[in-house]
Amino acid sequence: MSTLVRVAREKGTSGYVGDGSNRWPSVHRLDAARVVRLALEKAPACSVVHAVAEEGIPTRDIAEVIGRHLDVPVVSVAPEDAAEHFGWIGAFFALNVHASSAFTQQLLGSTPTHPGLLDNLEAGYYFHTASA
Repeated sequence: MSTLVRVAREKGTSGYVGDGSNRWPSVHRLDAARVVRLALEKAPACSVVHAVAEEGIPTRDIAEVIGRHLDVPVVSVAPEDAAEHFGWIGAFFALNVHASSAFTQQLLGSTPTHPGLLDNLEAGYYFHTASA
């Protein structure tokens, strides 16, 4: 998220690609760390696990929270302009990814407990700067 916040600061707009309906799965870093630990401790050899708490958050929702916190307009970026606008993360931010951790949660007997992406963004941690 810090990269998207940096881009919004630099551009003076918080962007999303196309209509912003493409989705990003997310997981809090502490929930992801717990999945890694549990997978190492409990999962059978060669198991495939997926640490995801939220299956897909519309990228427009992400851009709106960033725009509100930075007090910048929220704008659509044409898919062909995503790489230029967002830099290296543009190709990823333009993807529509749906992911589930239902199997992983069942296998490891654990569910995510930490704040979701939008709640974490709303908390404001990504918007602090060294000069603030």
